[in-house]
Amino acid sequence: MSYTVTLIPGDGIGPEVTQAARICVDALRLDIKWEVALAGKPALEREGELLPSSTLDSIRKNKVALKGPIITPVGGGFRSINVALRQKLDLFACLRPTKSIEGVPCKFPDVDIIVIRENTEGLYAGIEFDRGEKETLQLIEWIEKIKGNKINQDSAITLKPISWRASCRISEFAFQWAEKNKRKKVTCVHKANIMKASDTLFLNAFYEVAKKFPQIESEDIIVDNLCMQLVKNPQKFDILLLPNLYGDIVSDLCAGLVGGLGVSPGANIGNDYAVFEPVHGAVPKYAGKAKVNPTATILSAVLMLRYLGEEEKAEILEKATREVIKEAEFVTYDLKKEEDHAFAASTFQMAEAIAKKIEELS
Repeated sequence: MSYTVTLIPGDGIGPEVTQAARICVDALRLDIKWEVALAGKPALEREGELLPSSTLDSIRKNKVALKGPIITPVGGGFRSINVALRQKLDLFACLRPTKSIEGVPCKFPDVDIIVIRENTEGLYAGIEFDRGEKETLQLIEWIEKIKGNKINQDSAITLKPISWRASCRISEFAFQWAEKNKRKKVTCVHKANIMKASDTLFLNAFYEVAKKFPQIESEDIIVDNLCMQLVKNPQKFDILLLPNLYGDIVSDLCAGLVGGLGVSPGANIGNDYAVFEPVHGAVPKYAGKAKVNPTATILSAVLMLRYLGEEEKAEILEKATREVIKEAEFVTYDLKKEEDHAFAASTFQMAEAIAKKIEELS
């Protein structure tokens, strides 16, 4: 079967890790045509927009994209391109597998957790009011009048919308994913003891959907307790279902359990489109040096292949990646003992080693 996949290199180290993933996928000899599209700084320089309509049109046409990381400024500047992409394409489910890899230095050798995060609502909805603005002061006055809550006049305010529809939709996704992939338990993560309206709604929607899947165990846990339990005994968890912000934070915590963001893949999935990307950022200080670990992007491509129904090829790519890491010869500095830069492979040397291993396994 033939496929056309939108390839978004991103910026910073993005072009390098996406090229490395492309080398590995091409070694599988699938009939894949890569359609390159821009986002972030390269798009701004060439097309005058951070997220051009042509890039969105490419994804809508091809249905699937492999994307590199894109820089998001802290504090000021533009809002996250990643969040905008998910909202514009209604990529409501963020899937982030966390699985131990032999050869990757980590605290826990037997972790296998799937983090599923609601991607479109919550504090990332982008409904914010800056300090001192007329609308902010009006909102503060209205809240005090309606709810009786006293809010300092010099406050900035962010709204956290969580809807029944979106909460049921992401819960359905989690249970369906568990069913399809033979997982046994889904744990809903929340702060409903404090967030009596929003998080309680999310929790109630979860248990309403859970009734349709009696064969899968369902439970819930408060987010701060989860964080403590994860660093003590992560093996007790299977699938974690979380609202937007909690999911972002907890997925990074889980990545730390198995060696870091360099080995953490991600997928953003909706009813019509899917975008696959590493969890890590663009790390601009390493751009152009070909030294960063491409594993997260390569494993994101594994998720992409499974989404396309190419299970056998996905299995070969994942196995080849794991074997190269286990052998520890052609790996980047962070996968070497004591981060030995002198004998480390470049980003592309590691990709070529995985491509060679694919040929041996095919």
